Amino acid sequence: MDNLRGKVFSGFIWRFMERIGAQGVGFIVSLFLARLLTPEDYGQVALVTVFITILNTFALSGIGTSLIQKKDTDELDYSTVFHFNIIFSILLYGLLFLCAPLIGKFYNDPSLVLLVRVLGISIIISGANNVQRSYVSKTMQFRRFFFSTIVGTIVSGIVGVIMAYKGMGTWAIVGQQLTNNVVDTVILWFTVGWRPKKIFSFSRLKVLYSFGWKLLVSSLIDTIYTNLYSLVIGKFYDANILGLYNKGVQFPNLIVSNVNGPIQSVLLPAMSYEQDNKKRVKEMTRRSIVTSSFLIFPMMIGMAAIAKPMVILLLTEKWVACVPFVQISCITLALYPIHTANLQAINAMGRSDIFLKLEIVKKFVGLGLLIAAVPFGVYIMVWFKALSSLISTFINAYPNKKLLNYSYLEQIKDLLPPIASASMMGIIVWGVELLNLNVMVTIVIQIVLGTGVYLAIAKLFKFECFEYLVGMIKRKKGEEKNV
Repeated sequence: MDNLRGKVFSGFIWRFMERIGAQGVGFIVSLFLARLLTPEDYGQVALVTVFITILNTFALSGIGTSLIQKKDTDELDYSTVFHFNIIFSILLYGLLFLCAPLIGKFYNDPSLVLLVRVLGISIIISGANNVQRSYVSKTMQFRRFFFSTIVGTIVSGIVGVIMAYKGMGTWAIVGQQLTNNVVDTVILWFTVGWRPKKIFSFSRLKVLYSFGWKLLVSSLIDTIYTNLYSLVIGKFYDANILGLYNKGVQFPNLIVSNVNGPIQSVLLPAMSYEQDNKKRVKEMTRRSIVTSSFLIFPMMIGMAAIAKPMVILLLTEKWVACVPFVQISCITLALYPIHTANLQAINAMGRSDIFLKLEIVKKFVGLGLLIAAVPFGVYIMVWFKALSSLISTFINAYPNKKLLNYSYLEQIKDLLPPIASASMMGIIVWGVELLNLNVMVTIVIQIVLGTGVYLAIAKLFKFECFEYLVGMIKRKKGEEKNV
């Protein structure tokens, strides 16, 4: 158990370093690009990305998670999935290539056809590196992700900025994304020890798909629903509004992916290892919810409070219209740690059937809210998306009342301390803006004050998660000194 706990913590540290490093570099690059490009440039790429993301979901097909979840995965499993993914992703790209003119016609923009065909190459790349990524996760060699992601982000960032500076507009974003995918895949190929063999088994593929197909359908439903907002905004409004919306989501998503992403990527293989011990899975689920919420809630509420001066300082006045999207998205994404921890526990227990049912119920609720909101404008649509996220929190938590004996009341009690303290901190931070100080001075004061207030509350009231994190950091330092 101690060995697993050490692997989980070490894996989290590597994943956290990877996300912080990659997102940090990516964030700096995005600031340069946002100053060189327009919301419409971003919006055009977003129009195309909707369809590519959906097909990418097919390319990944949920089978990578099956490799992680299966206890006795062997060489035949990995090689079978690798060969299948390559062939399937090429077929999907061929379908996208042929349908590109229809996408251009849908948006009444023929210039999107070439954009679709070039950016769609990422589907084949995803199919090629899916098994490598599953192998790394299964064996908890998360430091491999660190090197591939960091180098890919730096190289692609340089490419994107140079192309934007040369006046290539939308193509700068395309060049950046494709370069990132290619470099990441190449580095993983040379650093990960696993190589595919010339072996294939339809029976093994069938076994893996008996678990994975439900995740594929679940992921497909979620992907279509998530991108439906971009599709509706792009169709009924314009690329400029879509660019503002996507930029607004980008800021809070940066935080969530950096904190929640590493926790969840480490959590599934760890939970799968303990899947026969429900008590341990419950403990790990609770630890994930408590830890990620303690970190994410103050960041989300704090970002919502400083959204306007932050956007003006980082992106200039031309992006100020994205501020409401930033603030509403902070509320929506703050709940994601609760979603993912409950869902990962369900996956780890091998209940992908429940996972699929949850996705269907949630998307019916979300789709109903979206349809109801469309006549009232884009801001109401985004607010209803936040409401859908709140409702989904309860839906995702429901099965674990029975599977893990982790009730609604227990989860709410675990979440109340960070929610209450972060809300108090947010009100104080927002109040600084009323002083009408210089933008830079305002943000510095807000960040320092917000951090100090939140940590002071956590220490004063002796939040269990705060003491846990401090203890883990001290223990890790002690181990490093003894090495």
